[in-house]
Amino acid sequence: MSIAAWLGNLAGVAVVLWLVRELWLAHREGATVPQVAGVQAARITVQGGYGPAAVFVAKGKPVRLDFTRREASPCSELVIFDGVDRRAELPENETVSVEFTPRRTGRITFGCHRGTLRGHVIVVD
Repeated sequence: MSIAAWLGNLAGVAVVLWLVRELWLAHREGATVPQVAGVQAARITVQGGYGPAAVFVAKGKPVRLDFTRREASPCSELVIFDGVDRRAELPENETVSVEFTPRRTGRITFGCHRGTLRGHVIVVD
């Protein structure tokens, strides 16, 4: 294989890695949710993913997640929570609250109806 072919392959791999980073890993930071008036409340921006994509909450205390959708993508029109029987439509440029009380520690996954956007509520003692 020639040097030009190797360089072309290397450039292709670099582009793929950059796309993976930008599209799937860009909003992977986590945030500890502050408690206000007895409710753990967090704001989540929906734009190419969830920001933050992970929030840490305490078990047994009410949680309110305020989602604001800042994009027109049909994939982000709906957020579905696994394990807590919650879902919400997310109109563009409006804030929609999802409330629940986590009863056990672990990870609650939320995401779009297609499964391409994902986030997590991490419940701790």
